[in-house]
Amino acid sequence: MGNEENTPGDRGPRSDNDALQGVTVVEFGGYAAGPAIGKYLANFGARVIHVESVGRPDGFRLQYPPYKDDRVGLERSGCFAFFNDSKQGVTIDVKNPAAVLLLYRLIERTDIVIENMRPGVMARLGLGYRELSLRNPALVMLSTSNLGQTGPRATHPGFGSQLSSLSGFTELIGAADGPPSCLYGPYIDMIAVAYGGAAVLAALDRQRRTDQGAFIDLAQYEAGLQFVAPALLGFAINGVSPRRNGNRDAVAVPHGCYPCRDDRWIAISCWDDGEWTRFAEVMADASLAPDGRLATAEGRRAREAALNEIIAQWTRDREAGDVAAALHRVNVHAAVVNTMRDLYQDPQLAARRTWQRHDRPEFGPLRYRMVSYQLGETPGRVRSAAPCLGQHNQDVFQSWFGLSVDEYAALSAQGVFS
Repeated sequence: MGNEENTPGDRGPRSDNDALQGVTVVEFGGYAAGPAIGKYLANFGARVIHVESVGRPDGFRLQYPPYKDDRVGLERSGCFAFFNDSKQGVTIDVKNPAAVLLLYRLIERTDIVIENMRPGVMARLGLGYRELSLRNPALVMLSTSNLGQTGPRATHPGFGSQLSSLSGFTELIGAADGPPSCLYGPYIDMIAVAYGGAAVLAALDRQRRTDQGAFIDLAQYEAGLQFVAPALLGFAINGVSPRRNGNRDAVAVPHGCYPCRDDRWIAISCWDDGEWTRFAEVMADASLAPDGRLATAEGRRAREAALNEIIAQWTRDREAGDVAAALHRVNVHAAVVNTMRDLYQDPQLAARRTWQRHDRPEFGPLRYRMVSYQLGETPGRVRSAAPCLGQHNQDVFQSWFGLSVDEYAALSAQGVFS
């Protein structure tokens, strides 16, 4: 099933062929918005140190399903694993003054800091950009938050559903005569991840050329607006605020999901009259052939409800894969609606090595997702399973950073690594 690559469970070796060889990233926060950016960097060779504390672990560990065998546990979270592979995990009590001093020393050897705490939290801890840049003027720091670090609603709390609603997505999703529908999961978070990854790499390039640092204030809310640009322009140009309209599209008609015989669904859309003609020929429905009113998009749109029912009657007698294959042969847009099981079995994803397997305590073999792009000369990979809580404290602070055994023991006795 899928692309399951047997590799060691510990952090894989770096290579001189890694795109981000020698780059060190320190990551504060949790959930998806910050850690997903760090994962992308780690997949291409950066040393990414994910900071948590025993008293306050990453929120995904205990607050968000799924969990292995549906049992909540620090090392049983699927979401934590999904967003934190290839990293090193440490525990540091950031409210401990001795811990903050150690972090200052760590930041002196750091290229990038990523944080997604609420605005103002890092500064109150003494870990804001102003404090950190005094110790490392070349530091690149990305702060990603719901609404940005400034403005009258900067501290407004919320998760994915609230962000998607603020950004206008929810208003556009659902039946025309029904309530707005929330998007699945933290959609806007992941849009912001793409922007954040590009921004820190641009700042890293500038850092290498000029030895100058940068502070990046990424508002996830604003990043999400890019993906409702047509609706925004519709209002700006014509004063019309688009409304939800089910699966219907402003251009393609028909445009929808249709049931199939094997309890699957097929998504079909026709973007011009020629495509519709080819689709109609495949269906070979006697009720369609003589109806010249369906030859144009305007005519099909006027009869869209009835047309959708005719299409659904045709697809119900066929398996989804057969429908997709028949329509692909005549260049009609169609795709089977995949389940999660399908995604792990998809030959396209397997061919591109999307799923890469690593063993993890309490999980056993787990398929991790490689990022959605690849580099020809410096390819990335999933290097290791997501870290257990505090797994790399000694590896990071003794083996790599260089604390002596006595220094580490003294700091540990002060509760620094709690």
